[in-house]
Amino acid sequence: MLPMRKMLFLACAVAFLCPLFCLSQYTQREARAIARFENELKASVADDGIDGSISAAIVKNDKVIWAKAFGYANRDTKKLADTGTIYRMGSITKTFTSTLLMMLVEDKTVLLDDPAEKYVPEVARIIGYGEDTKFTLRQLASHTSGLYRYAAHESVAVGGENVWQRLLLADLPTASFASRPGKQWLYSDLGHAILQLALQRAAHISYVTMVKERIIYPLHMTHTFISIDPNRENLAQGLDNRNGTADAGLPRRMHVGRGPAAANGSLYSTPADLAKFFSTFMVQPGLLSKASIRKMQQIPRGGKDYGLGMFVIPGSDVIGHDGWVPGYTAQFSIELDKKYGVIIMRNYNASGVNLSETAGRLWEGI
Repeated sequence: MLPMRKMLFLACAVAFLCPLFCLSQYTQREARAIARFENELKASVADDGIDGSISAAIVKNDKVIWAKAFGYANRDTKKLADTGTIYRMGSITKTFTSTLLMMLVEDKTVLLDDPAEKYVPEVARIIGYGEDTKFTLRQLASHTSGLYRYAAHESVAVGGENVWQRLLLADLPTASFASRPGKQWLYSDLGHAILQLALQRAAHISYVTMVKERIIYPLHMTHTFISIDPNRENLAQGLDNRNGTADAGLPRRMHVGRGPAAANGSLYSTPADLAKFFSTFMVQPGLLSKASIRKMQQIPRGGKDYGLGMFVIPGSDVIGHDGWVPGYTAQFSIELDKKYGVIIMRNYNASGVNLSETAGRLWEGI
């Protein structure tokens, strides 16, 4: 009998003998780079050996030119993943939130440098808050607010859509600063949760409704969701393998909701569906003006390789973000100058392959 890893590898190969896109449509350079990229993803699933899956899409301008999936969407039922399999995107959700921020700036509903307390006066409850620690919407979106990543209270990652605001406000008295705003870059999920509430109050419409009505529905993202039935047939089974064993229990329990972390990691999608969103950064007309996209790429005072809701690769025109929640990892990367984008999604955490580095090698080849 063949070892499980070999069986998985063969199953992937058989399932994708007929690709969605033929290599003959590419330039020779593109064909070589995409073939290497595909082989790397396929091998990583087999080598990681936990019966998980990985799905990816490459977009050029506003067209998906390649999309495939490898491995099992559900290791228990041995259901193979395909390009319609849905994964959590984790912190890539932050790029959606910052896009909403720029939409409201374009609408003149908010200003980037509005103090957060204008919309969320409850931030005055944060330990150490005062005249020299007031922070702005720009600083929240760029992780330069000085806030620690989480509040001391543990409610930040649990609870459904109907309780997230209450949980966030309850957490604020246990939050504190690592530095004064604008002094250094410190990744803060708490900061993005405050930003989420500020945008909701400024627009007088729920964050969930804004995401749907201003991004998901206009772009016809039919496989993108904020909440989902954990029994949905095409949802990838999350596998939390950080401790060496693949635990499906915690990722399943977390489908109930992310509480005040909705702006940080609540969204679900497929790589091809996410391509509809990210292509708007490369072509016009899109969700935002070119000027707004450039503002999102600007690194503010105290920042470090991070604009508004996106990482900015120094010395290049590449933007991106990774995503992580228990049982799922994701990565998007866009080469704005050449107008290429890649989205990779996986239903497990620990791997011998770094998704950001995989995306980088694709750009080097193309």
